Amino acid sequence: MADRNDSGGIDFEYFLEDMSYEPSTRVAGAIMIIVGSILGAQLGILLISANPDEILSGNLDSSEDFSDVNGIVNSALEGNNSGGEPIEGVRVRLLSEEGAITGKETVTDSNGRFSIQDVNRKPFLLSFTHPGNNTTKYYFVPGDNAQIVITMSPGNGENVIDTRGESHLSQSVLISTAIAILTFLLGLAGVLGGIEAYRGNNYRRSWWLSFLGLWSRGMIFIGPLLILVGMSLVTLSKGQFSEERSEDLGA
Repeated sequence: MADRNDSGGIDFEYFLEDMSYEPSTRVAGAIMIIVGSILGAQLGILLISANPDEILSGNLDSSEDFSDVNGIVNSALEGNNSGGEPIEGVRVRLLSEEGAITGKETVTDSNGRFSIQDVNRKPFLLSFTHPGNNTTKYYFVPGDNAQIVITMSPGNGENVIDTRGESHLSQSVLISTAIAILTFLLGLAGVLGGIEAYRGNNYRRSWWLSFLGLWSRGMIFIGPLLILVGMSLVTLSKGQFSEERSEDLGA
């Protein structure tokens, strides 16, 4: 029972000391750690499910996977006084990777901008033609770039630009999947830390596993907050762990 100080209030030090001997303190801390870590593990599962297997396997040509193609066409710089202006009236045709007609085409507006809607996310070829300028062939995968920028230069030749090898989509998916799996594992570690605290066996193991669970970020801050409060309660009841009692007896 906590003692009262001279002013009639409860002495905080005695209150904490009483709490440190109460098994319910350790159990409450363990439960908070487990709940916070479960939130983190759930976040990991959600992140994993948000990375479709078809992306990893390269099935980017799904008929249900579309992207809009937007861009701008400018004239090439000539010296210090001319060029770099938007070109109006450039014919922009969407062709297959082999050059076959897809039926989708447009022309640039007065600002040199163009847009082609709902294009399958697989390799395509954009053909840019304009009287007096070299034809530009642009190989790409829709969705890899927010905006395509084309520079046309005077002439009757042909310029070829191939950006298909510059796509980092697969690498990005692999990284995000790895982060999702790590988040799940960290949440699982936190759950194990909470169980260890509930059993009251090994304080150090419980603390480190719970610390790992902090980084699972369940519900952004709610999960880590629960784990932090739980770790504080477990630390307060540190003397209840069998490991700590054995060390005290050995001393």
